[in-house]
Amino acid sequence: MNELTDAAAVLRALPPSCGPVRLIAVDGHAGSGKSTFAGRLAVALGDAPVLRLDDMATHEELFAWMPRLLAQVIEPLAAGSAARYAPYDWTLRTFGAPRALEPAPVVLVEGVGAGRRALRPYLARLLWMERGPEASWERGRRRDGPAQAAFWDGWTVAETRHFAADPSRPFADTLVREGQEGYVMAPGPGATAGSPHHLTHSDRIRPPY
Repeated sequence: MNELTDAAAVLRALPPSCGPVRLIAVDGHAGSGKSTFAGRLAVALGDAPVLRLDDMATHEELFAWMPRLLAQVIEPLAAGSAARYAPYDWTLRTFGAPRALEPAPVVLVEGVGAGRRALRPYLARLLWMERGPEASWERGRRRDGPAQAAFWDGWTVAETRHFAADPSRPFADTLVREGQEGYVMAPGPGATAGSPHHLTHSDRIRPPY
């Protein structure tokens, strides 16, 4: 019914990477389509949990959220326990009520920097949305409107610095491109030649519509 089922089957067959969890990262530039893709993949996985890094970052810590992620999410999952994290409210500029994240067979972590150096040892796969920074940022600016223009000005500088110091794409197992008929996937730079590090049994998957 949905060719994302192929990708889901490959992910479920991977060995666990974080305790009993197969932790799958969806990384890419802001505005590259990570959230939409991760949401569709989660549905194909039977409503797999999705941790969105927007919930971990703050205005003051756009990329300095790794200690909080380790303590609140990674360490409990690695121990086979439910994680509890407090999502950041970008309007109120404060952390909200804690949320539970169960150690499901597959958990997706989606956001800019999901494939960072400190997180890669816990990942079963790293997926990179293959859209360049300028095109991604332009789409993100259109999505968020002029009210967020100042935030985007600061964000693009911070993102550029982050990826310069801690790039994700060179370590990606799979590159995901948006096509006219869905998503086109290819082995990424981090995939070993001849190994099945890409997600599908075929070369093309389509979104569920």
